[in-house]
Amino acid sequence: MKFFQLIGRFSRSRIGALVCNLALAFFILFVSRLIFIVYNYDRYSEYMSMYLFCEMLRGGVVFDLSALFYLNVAYILAYLFPLHYKENISYHRCIKWLWVVLNSVALSANLVDTVYFRFTGRRSTATVFAEFSNEGNLYKIFGTEFIHNFVLVIIFAVLVWCAFKLYRIPRLTAKCGNLRYYVICVVSLGIIAPLSIASIRGGVDRTTRPITISNANQYVDRPIEAAAVLNTPFSVLRTIGKPTFDLKPYMSEDKCASLYSPEHYPTPQGEFKKKNVVIFIVESFSRAFIGTLNKDMDGGKYKGYTPFIDSLINHSLTYTNSYANGMKSIDGMPSVLSGIPMMIEPFFVTPASMNEVSSIAGMLKSKGYYSAFFHGAPNGSMGFQAFARKVGYTDYFGLDEYCQSPRHNGKDDFDGSWAIWDYPFIQYYKETIDSFNEPFVATIFTATSHHPFVIPDEYKERFPEEGFHPILKCIRYTDESLRAFFAAAKKESWYNNTLFVITSDHSSQPIAPKFNSDQGVYAAPIIFYAPGDSTLQGYDTDKLAQQTDILPTVMSYLNYDKPYVAFGVDLLTTKAEDTFVFNYLTGIYQYTKGEYFMRYDGEKVKAVYRYHIDPELKNNIMSKVPQAQLTQMENELKAIIQQYATRMKNDKLTIR
Repeated sequence: MKFFQLIGRFSRSRIGALVCNLALAFFILFVSRLIFIVYNYDRYSEYMSMYLFCEMLRGGVVFDLSALFYLNVAYILAYLFPLHYKENISYHRCIKWLWVVLNSVALSANLVDTVYFRFTGRRSTATVFAEFSNEGNLYKIFGTEFIHNFVLVIIFAVLVWCAFKLYRIPRLTAKCGNLRYYVICVVSLGIIAPLSIASIRGGVDRTTRPITISNANQYVDRPIEAAAVLNTPFSVLRTIGKPTFDLKPYMSEDKCASLYSPEHYPTPQGEFKKKNVVIFIVESFSRAFIGTLNKDMDGGKYKGYTPFIDSLINHSLTYTNSYANGMKSIDGMPSVLSGIPMMIEPFFVTPASMNEVSSIAGMLKSKGYYSAFFHGAPNGSMGFQAFARKVGYTDYFGLDEYCQSPRHNGKDDFDGSWAIWDYPFIQYYKETIDSFNEPFVATIFTATSHHPFVIPDEYKERFPEEGFHPILKCIRYTDESLRAFFAAAKKESWYNNTLFVITSDHSSQPIAPKFNSDQGVYAAPIIFYAPGDSTLQGYDTDKLAQQTDILPTVMSYLNYDKPYVAFGVDLLTTKAEDTFVFNYLTGIYQYTKGEYFMRYDGEKVKAVYRYHIDPELKNNIMSKVPQAQLTQMENELKAIIQQYATRMKNDKLTIR
């Protein structure tokens, strides 16, 4: 009994109340991490062990302490500032609300990211505000999410209520103006200030650098697991105002260029082909959904969810080892159209987005091409309209233009969250293309296979819920929309003079363990279809392919003859052993080449896997790889990183 009395007295003392309130704030951060892990357990279950779980929590303590003092520094100063006139109940009620608001915002950020992580694979950073700055319908999206994730909303409300009720206001006395009060406040500040700095930095060692997002990887084996170590307040606060490409060069410019250069100097094999180029960037269209590309799944019985795409692949050139370069929609557009992968942050939201940039549309404009970009969302959404205009697209067709079409139903075809349903908008795409003069470049970014994963009522019986994820019915619906497009387009005169490119903006929910690995989560189709051209058919099982290869490959096919910059290769002429794939995930650079998949943290190689025989990436064979091979891959990756950072900072994304 005396123990609890002592605890009660301590919690009412000036310093005791502060300690209790900070401990309560820390507990809220800790609980939100547990919720994050449980909610996203399917992303970790294949690799989870008690040791890994404990390491996640151990690392989480470091980042939660850092976030705790980042968030509450104003509160601590307001609480301890030595001025006896402030020691009254009204003042302490005010700083109680400051504490509640600060820590409630932190809790809400963690819970929002608990859901958002399923689509991005990482914690949100400061750029998240820029990513959604052009969205005018966020209130609808958040409203829908509140309904779909009502359990998290209830948890938030309960935790905030508990925090409010458990907050301790110190016992106030009439002796606040005496010397003892000032000594206690000054000494307390003198003690808590270095503790706060040490917590924010992540350690007390003089040689310790302030922890960053990438430090989370020291507690886990896979970059995607680092999200369970981090917390969202830390990730946001730690990246505010930070230069994205502030990287030290690994080597001299000459050595870097000898290992890797994104500069392309074409040697065309014939006359320029004035073929139209029609590009489909299909939302969340994972390679996992395509039965033809996954014949090994389900004992050979897997048929997938894209019967039309399966049939089209039989007449196309398709790369079976193909990947996206990012995990968000805003990563896909620069990768596909400009050969720019995501590194550290989405290209759209970095200062480098103001640089001069190459693109398929911009490059072909010099050959007399008209170009148009289509996206059925409100004009300006996701920054797509701005980027399309910047890189050379002549016209943009969005929700506004669709609603002006007398042949369609305007906003009645809006899905209620993001954009026009795929079927009517893809038909609008085809009908608008019919009016273009050849040659032209036309690109569409679809939307229906996006969270919250709904389809029009008239298709719900035809494509019912199936499998374990609601996106699957959306994939079937979009596949049917593509079938209707090609059925109508093949009747048009421009059809046989067109190169079609089909890919996705990023991958989606893993439906098999191999698609849950740090490589598999990027699996995306890359399909080239040219009606009547037998040279552009077949399955390429040897070459690695990535979104940034699309621009060079399209230019090679057309016999384009001018130099340009793209962080990919021409898949038509590049040898299999020279193809590669690059990704970036939570402080880890990923590099696939030949038979190896490598993880690199910017300073040293962390792991190497033989991904063909170990698709789930469970066996790190770094110690067994010949040192010469390991060094060569590491140096090549360093050269890619250095070329990227240097060109972004110095505005060298084109050849002038």
